[in-house]
Amino acid sequence: MKPIAIVPSANNLGEGPLWNDHDGKLWWTDIHARRLHRHHLATGVTETIETPERLCSYAFLPEKGSRILAAFETGLAYFDTGTKAVEWIVRPETEGSGRRFNDGRTDKQGRFWVGTMVEDEAKAGATRGSLFRFDGALTEQAGGITISNSLCCSPDGRTLYFSDTPSKVIHAYDLDPDSGTISNKRVFAEVTEGYPDGAVIDEEGCLWSARWGAGEVVRHAPDGKVISRLAVPAGQASCPAFGGPDRKTLFVTSAREGLDAAALARDPEAGNLFAYQVEVAGLPVVPFGG
Repeated sequence: MKPIAIVPSANNLGEGPLWNDHDGKLWWTDIHARRLHRHHLATGVTETIETPERLCSYAFLPEKGSRILAAFETGLAYFDTGTKAVEWIVRPETEGSGRRFNDGRTDKQGRFWVGTMVEDEAKAGATRGSLFRFDGALTEQAGGITISNSLCCSPDGRTLYFSDTPSKVIHAYDLDPDSGTISNKRVFAEVTEGYPDGAVIDEEGCLWSARWGAGEVVRHAPDGKVISRLAVPAGQASCPAFGGPDRKTLFVTSAREGLDAAALARDPEAGNLFAYQVEVAGLPVVPFGG
């Protein structure tokens, strides 16, 4: 399948795509460049917003407005994309800790799940990354993590998916919809090609996993079996998201991170955003707080 559109964004580390029903645009972040992008597929116009810290993931808020819940590199804040005002909520990572926040996504009840990652082994030392739940308070749910990724939830909100990318395994947890507690960690899928990066769920309960280093998005059935593979014209595919009025456009971000001139010559689309028309719809994006 070929993309219906390629947005030439040349991101260093494109991540966190989310469809915004309020403005009809696909949002995503270039983490290392400290930029938040918003693209209107019909017009081809992309807006770019500078961010005060690296924006690693985020969630929309219920009200129509310019504020988002932002997982910056050092912590969580409300960020006004219009005025650039930052209201810090919690900031557990200090500059120089060797760790930063990474992948994040809301569950069906509007709780924000977000993980941290080790970015500098020498500075981080023995302290690894964590998986957190934020529902007004930030609470650690799991530890010992190198790179948090693949956060998404089943359509009924009772299963949470997560991966520690270097392990090449996507795990599933039972998620209590009322309390937000997770239990019964188990292997959902083992990855043989590339590394599991961002992931998203469709209406049929299937998980679409971007494979960093393999240049593809893999669709897994609810039991973890591979159903199909979608080739992406960039080796470092980073995260998928459903969007469009019918949620049948699959967007995929990618990255140029770590590629030298020779590698970029072999991978000229690296860092761009890709859009595909697919047959199954994705789930609606849930705002923080429900």
